[in-house]
Amino acid sequence: MENMKANIILDAKGLACPMPIVKTKKAMQELEAGQVLEVQATDKGSKADIKAWSESTGHQYLGTLEEGEVLKHYLRKSSGDEIIEHKHPHVITNDQLEAKLENETIVVLDVRETAEYAFNHIPNAISIPLGELEERLIDLNKEGEIYIVCRTGNRSDMAAQKLAEKGFVKVFNVVPGMSQWNGKTTGLIKN
Repeated sequence: MENMKANIILDAKGLACPMPIVKTKKAMQELEAGQVLEVQATDKGSKADIKAWSESTGHQYLGTLEEGEVLKHYLRKSSGDEIIEHKHPHVITNDQLEAKLENETIVVLDVRETAEYAFNHIPNAISIPLGELEERLIDLNKEGEIYIVCRTGNRSDMAAQKLAEKGFVKVFNVVPGMSQWNGKTTGLIKN
């Protein structure tokens, strides 16, 4: 993989979630089926994000090379006339989640990176970064209600899809997520 050739190189260095995915989605539209996109990013969370996004859209995630601070992600555009991006069907708003927090004991799963969680999160939320979700499924109750948050709703959507695939039945994606959360928070920055 050291001599990986790409048809298009996308510079997403210095961008934070969800921008690497937004730019990747746009660049993929420019490619023909079978062509390879190299996404250069510095956001450590982009590895899990881009892999999960490619799986949810049907594109092939080839792998990631690390060169110093730069992550080079390689994706192959899948064939077919139209790629349908799947979205998790069960979505609730920030306000709906905030109301549930007051009345019920529920599980809030925060799939942002550890540093994002440390600075600011919903009290009692469980931190499992998207990239670790597969290995930590045992930490979650398949029968319980799980409300998944991230910064904007993109990573949480991918996490919700992953949990649903693994047999979790009461999974909800919270949008727009922590970027617009007005409820109580805890962490290094408190609300």
